[in-house]
Amino acid sequence: MSNSPISHNPDLQRLVAEGYEIEIVADHLAVRNVPFVNAERQVRRGTLVSEVNNTSRTPGTHVIMFGGGIPCDKNGRPLEKIISDKSRRAISEALFVDCSFSSKPPGGHPDYYQKVIAYVAILQNEAQAIDPDATARTWRVIPNENTDSPFAYLDTASSRAGITAAGRKLRKDKVAILGLGGSGSYVLDLMAKTPAANIHLFDGDKFGQHNAFRSPGAPSLEQLRAIPFKVDYWAEFYGWMHRGIIPHRVAITAANVDLLHGMDFVFICADAGKDKEAIIEALERERIPFADTGMGLELAGDTLHGMLTVTTSTPEKRDHVRKRVSFVGDGHENIYAQNIQVADLNMMSAAMAVIKYKKLCGFYEDLRHEHFTNYTIAGNSMISEDRT
Repeated sequence: MSNSPISHNPDLQRLVAEGYEIEIVADHLAVRNVPFVNAERQVRRGTLVSEVNNTSRTPGTHVIMFGGGIPCDKNGRPLEKIISDKSRRAISEALFVDCSFSSKPPGGHPDYYQKVIAYVAILQNEAQAIDPDATARTWRVIPNENTDSPFAYLDTASSRAGITAAGRKLRKDKVAILGLGGSGSYVLDLMAKTPAANIHLFDGDKFGQHNAFRSPGAPSLEQLRAIPFKVDYWAEFYGWMHRGIIPHRVAITAANVDLLHGMDFVFICADAGKDKEAIIEALERERIPFADTGMGLELAGDTLHGMLTVTTSTPEKRDHVRKRVSFVGDGHENIYAQNIQVADLNMMSAAMAVIKYKKLCGFYEDLRHEHFTNYTIAGNSMISEDRT
């Protein structure tokens, strides 16, 4: 069994997004758990089975099959008006049909979505006359058995919003995140929801209690007591959704920067500045685009103020980077490095970086083509500079 045709057919994606329980069995579309009425006027569940065309959205026939019994009306009489055949036959070793339906609307069914909901409505309406809560929209979670997809289950959010085609622009092969502290972990949170095939995580530190207060989610006491490496903790956490999370228990430095060879994009979310120059030089040599997230905070009395920055670099625009990114110090001269809890700023910094990444991919419209963004907290103002 494979769900691959579902991810390529907007009609089938729409059915999943609306809560219908579908799968592909022996090259047929099976719609499970459809309520119907049997001869004893009991509400039961069965399966609608349709041919499915992988190259066209137009059904090859208006006929559909049904397994689970002979559907009746609310009074227990067989639905003879639509039943065209009562021959039992096997679709696969585990799926059998008991009859076929023929109910052709004027002009036929324009697509598989309309075909399925039309037949569901006929059966469901009779069932709801007995049980008003009977519905084929079970909202069962459907595993993603398409091995070409990085997702463990189907992305119904994109199909419901109709942005599946736009989302294909985000199908990068290898993306790296350097630093899985505050901003880096939020970058991962956002990137795990994109179809990037592999997301490489680089950080040599352990996940501590202070990290819990500036990161996504809420680790348990048991998880914190285990003191896992950050990359292992986050790879397991997001591995429930995304199959391509790859942890590396090392921080990228001048000595191992070759580990970034072949990346399609790199997010630099590390605090320390002393290794950034070597990292950036290597990325420039390999013509790899990247985004550096920065956060500058100061404590004035009992109030924090400061700014967030995202510096983007692409092969078309590099000359601004060295005046925007600091290569001095080890990152500990900033109050932020003292573990001030600013999860909201971490999240915003990550969102700014990922939005820019998606602009570069063509997912979002980009009119300004900025390569440097600065957000000032006190003035709630944002500037965009260094345009191509």
